[in-house]
This record gives sequence, C-alpha cells and structure tokens, in this order.
Amino acid sequence: GTILAVAGGSSASVKLWDTASWRILSTLSIPRPEAPKPSDKTSSKKFVLSVAWSPNGKRLACGSMDGTICVFDVERSKLLHQLEGHNMPVRSLVFSPVDPRVLFSGSDDGHVNMHDAEGKTLVGSMSGHTSWVLSVDASPDGGAIATGSSDRTVRLWDLKMRAAIQTMSNHNDQVWSVAFRPPGGTGIRAGRLASVSDDKSVSLYDYS
Repeated sequence: GTILAVAGGSSASVKLWDTASWRILSTLSIPRPEAPKPSDKTSSKKFVLSVAWSPNGKRLACGSMDGTICVFDVERSKLLHQLEGHNMPVRSLVFSPVDPRVLFSGSDDGHVNMHDAEGKTLVGSMSGHTSWVLSVDASPDGGAIATGSSDRTVRLWDLKMRAAIQTMSNHNDQVWSVAFRPPGGTGIRAGRLASVSDDKSVSLYDYS
C-alpha cells in the first residue's frame, strides 16, 4: 500500500502518512484512562510501542505501554475496540497472513497472545520465554510464529500445538527483531527466518 503508520512519543496516537505526498492523512487517537491512578505520574502508560496492519489493510492494531491493544477501522479512522490480556508493555504485533481476524502480540510479561481481533476475545496465550518478548512475526503460511526476546533466544512456535517447537540460542544478547522471508520466488526453499540482536549480528535459519 501507500500508507505508512507511525507511532511514538507521548502523543498517545498513530499518524497515517501518504507516502506519495508525505502528508498526514489522519491521526488515530488512543483513548486515555478516564481516571488515572495516583501512581501514574505521567501519561506514559499510553505510549504506543507497536503497530500492525491486517493483511487486507482494513484494520490497524496498536500496542501500548499499559498492555492494551487498540484495533482501528482505518477507512473510518474509528476505534473499534480494545483487546486485553497483557499486564505489561506490548512490544510487537502481527496479524496472521492467512486470517485477518487473528492477531499475535508479544509483551514484557513474557507471553505471546493470540487474539480474535474482530470478536474481541483472547484465543490463547503461549509462554516459554524467561524475559520480555521484543518481537513477533508470523510465517507466510500462517502455521507458525517466531519470537525474539531479551532472554537472548529466538523461539519457533507451532500454532496447532500452541507450543514452542524449537529454541535458538546462538545470540549472546537480547533479540530485538525476527522476520520470516516473504512468500514467492523461484527455487526458494520453504522456510527462512532472520533475527537481529544487540550482539551486533544477524542470524539466518532454515526451518520446515
């Protein structure tokens, strides 16, 4: 598409930019708590840390510092609902490439959650990392997800089993991002995954 979603700072919002003209098309505002707790000294709980487009481009999900996830109807610039299930910052989000209803989230609470983004329900939660989940990505066939963590590992999860089937421990510092190779290409083997770490290395993995 030609629209870039940008989040960050204390504005508690996501701005949508037209990449042809570099003009702001709209601003999606994240709702703030009506009555902040006395311990909340700032509005930092509503910092937006992560965004993800649905495969059809109709929905945008945003993860915040307070552990909530907002789902927007992009065409109408309307907040549809909030998803709960995490109690710490949501660092990464990704929709399933084969089912626009399914959304995965990774959080500082160490869990990877699977949501029905339309039905507003938590489908399941997977655990195994011993520290923050910093990144999550879904395989092109929708059958697996990968996660990177500050526990220095990369985990590959089978969604039918809802369990980690492989743990890669080759990094010696926190893993900030994981990414599956996009589908397509001639003569390309089925699975390839990349990860990047604070140890200043990028790792490539084959999987089946």
